[in-house]
Amino acid sequence: MRSILILIICGGSASMAFAGPPNEEHFPQPLNKKGLQVQMIDDAIALGVHHAALNVDLTQLIDPTGQDNGPKWTVNGKQFAFSPSQVAGIDAQVKPLSDHQIVVTLILLTYVSQDAKRNELMLHPRSAKNEKMAGPIAMFNTTTADGSDALQACLEFLADRYSAEQGHGRVWGYICGNEVNSHWFWANMGHATPDEVMTEYERAVRLIHRAVRKSSRAARVYLSMDHFWNERYAAGSSTQCLGGREFLDRFAAKAHENGDFDWHLAHHPYPEPLTDPRFWRDNVHSPHHNQAHSITFRNLDVLMDYLQQDRLKFAGQSRRVILSEQGFHCNEGRPQGELEQAAAYALAYKTVDRLPGIDAFILHRHTDHAQEGGLNLGLWTNRPGQICSPDRKRKMYELFQAAGTPDEQRVFAIALPIIGAADWDEALRNLMSP
Repeated sequence: MRSILILIICGGSASMAFAGPPNEEHFPQPLNKKGLQVQMIDDAIALGVHHAALNVDLTQLIDPTGQDNGPKWTVNGKQFAFSPSQVAGIDAQVKPLSDHQIVVTLILLTYVSQDAKRNELMLHPRSAKNEKMAGPIAMFNTTTADGSDALQACLEFLADRYSAEQGHGRVWGYICGNEVNSHWFWANMGHATPDEVMTEYERAVRLIHRAVRKSSRAARVYLSMDHFWNERYAAGSSTQCLGGREFLDRFAAKAHENGDFDWHLAHHPYPEPLTDPRFWRDNVHSPHHNQAHSITFRNLDVLMDYLQQDRLKFAGQSRRVILSEQGFHCNEGRPQGELEQAAAYALAYKTVDRLPGIDAFILHRHTDHAQEGGLNLGLWTNRPGQICSPDRKRKMYELFQAAGTPDEQRVFAIALPIIGAADWDEALRNLMSP
């Protein structure tokens, strides 16, 4: 929903053209579900995360001119080059995280750039430009042969680089875009019907899955969906977004039509509204039934039950779920603003920890971002006058660090009076009440 690209610039390049045999390792089973969209590598490691999500801008990764002498990859007889600085930046993030046995997932994005050649190659040709609230991230371009081949080259290159024993680190997951059900805002392909959106997106996800599996048998490919369920994002029309339930149903039907494959789901269960972290108080938007407006931390059981339908399974197995982007606003105008944010994280962590089928809870954000619509989601505050430079740790930082450790019960106890429960069993029972 609020994906911000992290760039780390450093030198170095290599040239390659074809993948070796696929890596046969099984998907890892970390000690717990604690994760973070990482901005500061050393801090994330000190916090003890087991899952990390990193944004990768494919528009900047591709180098249509090849003049920078970066790594190269061949698809269908065409050679594609990649920016050496972008590759080095991804290396600098993936390697130290995976060296600490952190499960790394890449969020694959195609941002609008200032380079017309990059845009023509990577962005969906119908993406709206200079229109009200049209998002800066486009739908993947699989409508042209060059666009499809470029996307395939990007993913084959990334999967090979981060699956083989090349010393660059290990990536296990690939999230296809961002909140695609609200496509006008986060997967821009202009005004489009739900069927048009699903045709384009399913084709791209299938291509990405096929490309990734050439290098890693167990790597997972995820759809991306926001927290709206039966209702669409209110700011959008029927040609700009759709509810998550319809999105899942349509994607599953399209995948079956073309030959099903083992896609998985990256869901974003933000509180509704985003400005109030106290999701446990909301029984209007997120009740415990399938007609709910939204799927938040209060009613994740609705999503998990829905995915148990046979028509949504693959080879008899339920799709795996990660919570890849969600956070809790710190209302600095409230006396208990930091405590409410921290309590929200604690209750959410306890909730997710007890839900089978959810593999990761990846918090957004590491540091507040000045361009995030006034939301204060960070473990760190932002330095005044800066975009996202860490200033001081919030109370949530202490609870986040304790999550999944022997200190969890002691440190989390501060959240119980805010939630209004004597212990965590009561807190979770209350959460499940109508």
